[in-house]
Amino acid sequence: MNIALFSDTYPPQINGVAISTQNLFNILRKNGHQAYVVTTNAVSSHLEYKDNVLHIPGIELKKLYGYRLASFYHSRAMKIIKSWHLDIVHIQSEAGIGIFGKIVATRGGLPVVNTYHTMYEDYTHYAGKGKHFDRLAKSVVRVWSKYLAMGCTEFISPSEKTKDAFRQYGADRYINIVPTGIDFSKFDPQNANVSALDLFKTKYDLHGKFIILSLGRVADEKSIDVLLKGYAQYAGKETKPTKFLIVGDGPARPSLEALCGELGIKDRVIFLGAVPTTEVPFYYHLGDVFVSASITETQGLTFMEAMASQTLVLARYDDNLRDTIIDNETGFFFSSEADFGEKLTRIVELSATNKKKMITKALKTVDKYSIERFYDHIIEVYNRALRKFW
Repeated sequence: MNIALFSDTYPPQINGVAISTQNLFNILRKNGHQAYVVTTNAVSSHLEYKDNVLHIPGIELKKLYGYRLASFYHSRAMKIIKSWHLDIVHIQSEAGIGIFGKIVATRGGLPVVNTYHTMYEDYTHYAGKGKHFDRLAKSVVRVWSKYLAMGCTEFISPSEKTKDAFRQYGADRYINIVPTGIDFSKFDPQNANVSALDLFKTKYDLHGKFIILSLGRVADEKSIDVLLKGYAQYAGKETKPTKFLIVGDGPARPSLEALCGELGIKDRVIFLGAVPTTEVPFYYHLGDVFVSASITETQGLTFMEAMASQTLVLARYDDNLRDTIIDNETGFFFSSEADFGEKLTRIVELSATNKKKMITKALKTVDKYSIERFYDHIIEVYNRALRKFW
């Protein structure tokens, strides 16, 4: 098959949609398909085409750190796309590039598969302020999201949580549930660079310390402030020296750095900023526990990556994690700042035997999210979409 993936974000940008699109691109090519990516140009204002990836220039959205918005049509890009002789269009994001994908499909008489990665209701605060405006924005998002679901050939939800949301929006079409696949080989601790980890620990004075890791975009909807407040409660009674590493960047970083000062934990928290996608496994191997308070994820790839890295997980409960994390068996849930501190104490004091048991169960749980199983499910959806155009 000749398949084009349309996404507003792609590595070197670091986020779930970018990584998911790259994983799909790689596994399609590995299995003999001619796959292409159409995305924004995150580093240049020029149209660039290299290694089957077409980068279209766009404008930076300063409120959404690291994101760019491209025009929904680009004539030079269209000429290149026509030369691919596509069989199917797969839209990974819904803004500029996603709209362009719909135009390509309509003009070419092609089936459209749409994967809904982002719960846009959780991002309306970026559009404006005020309760009345936010209610209006959420209402618009619901109607628009339903339109997206009903307007494609096949629709994919990464989780039951997202499917349930679309049922509430009024979408009564068939929804494929296809969890995003992960190439677990990248996260295998056997591939860890032990000497680099040792040097990093020496540089940041981490030897002998229990390392708490947060990794991802640093933005309000990720609720990192909840983690820091919970950590501050724990830090006052910790039984073992700890350090909190925050890997990633975003608009909330200045306020979170100020919060650390207010909470008296400034010397315990290290903001490392954004890192290249290829270095992400390194930080999972560095951490003793991966923590997250976000309840805006459609699936939560970072949790699975951490588990595949054999790093313990402490997450605020969310419905999308109910099939991934089993509390006290494959990871831990917390419900509040105080609960975070209590659960962190348990994790720090966890015996090596119990830790090993938990990691073993976690590895079995995430196996169903392997990139190979993901590929099988995606091909089923593609074939179903193609049959509708026979």
